[in-house]
Amino acid sequence: MKYRKMGKLDVTVSVLGFGAMRLPTLGTESQIDEPKAIEMIRYAIDHGVNYVDTAYGYHGGQSEILVGKALKNGYREKTYLATKLPVWFVNKKEDMDRLLNEQLKKLDTDHIDFYLLHALNKDSWQKIYNLGAIEWGEKMKEKGFIRYFGFSFHDDLETFKKIIDTHDWDFCQIQYNYMDIDYQAGKEGLEYAGKKGIGVIVMEPLRGGRLARPPKDVMELIEKYPTKRSPVEWALLWVWNHKEVSLALSGMSTLDQVKENLEIADKAEVNIFSKEDLEFIEKVRLAFLGRRAIDCTQCRYCMPCPYGVDIPRNFYIYNEGVRYDDWGAPRWEYNNAMKPEERAENCKKCGECETKCPQGLAIRDLLEMVHNTLSY
Repeated sequence: MKYRKMGKLDVTVSVLGFGAMRLPTLGTESQIDEPKAIEMIRYAIDHGVNYVDTAYGYHGGQSEILVGKALKNGYREKTYLATKLPVWFVNKKEDMDRLLNEQLKKLDTDHIDFYLLHALNKDSWQKIYNLGAIEWGEKMKEKGFIRYFGFSFHDDLETFKKIIDTHDWDFCQIQYNYMDIDYQAGKEGLEYAGKKGIGVIVMEPLRGGRLARPPKDVMELIEKYPTKRSPVEWALLWVWNHKEVSLALSGMSTLDQVKENLEIADKAEVNIFSKEDLEFIEKVRLAFLGRRAIDCTQCRYCMPCPYGVDIPRNFYIYNEGVRYDDWGAPRWEYNNAMKPEERAENCKKCGECETKCPQGLAIRDLLEMVHNTLSY
């Protein structure tokens, strides 16, 4: 196992962290297969992983309990434990105390090593900031309930920089992979945090597993390259190639995945990729980007829709399914993360959008196709 410093902190972490959000289950998300999950976590720790990440809501609230069990019998002392404050449940300062106390109990520990404000965006950040979350977090450090205080992030670059500049954070966590170099914090955000000495933890290095299972045409491109690496190896090593990255979290679901990731982590180095390797990964990225069925450029000239349909978002979600040949996440987002009026099914076929589209798209027909494909 390779290790790196966590930014300016006097802490050395394994380049591979165990993300406990995709543990093996027995049918439903909240029914974790405890023997298998505990075996996986302990196997990873036995082979050098020293960072285990969970959160209040993972596996229907059961992940923290499982992690607490896995870290018994001496494993807690070998591990930096990370979990997150569910900021969407915080409406007053007392809620922060209540939730942290609940998490300490579920994890069966007296302190949490790395504590994060979970999934900050511009709205949740403003709310939690106004409630005094920064002062509260520093107070919890002084009391010894947490050792290091940071945040995980899902919004745009401008918001990321604003949060970074507001406080002397110990660390942060961002989504980053070779497809997301300009998405959310992206490469610029990674480098911005790195220059300030803030340790950066990367989540979704495999983009929820999509980069581990490329479509046939992308896989053929990978197989033709002279240096033979699996899709997982290319994706993880690409992340570890960045000097600003302290560790990459992998949400592993099987023991075989743990073993595969451990083997790849043994090769992790900054600047391990040659110039030709980096040019090749860019070709792979462009091959993914070229896979879209709806030629929408996201210009938003079609907006606003008089009936509230978010036309560009519907097309983006559909294209994500085509791009990765994986419809699970797009269907979930369409049915659960969009407001009913924003979905394609709310199109009244008035045609106003088609008069504004520079691409000349048959938007009404395409929205019908999107709904038929993505609805449950």
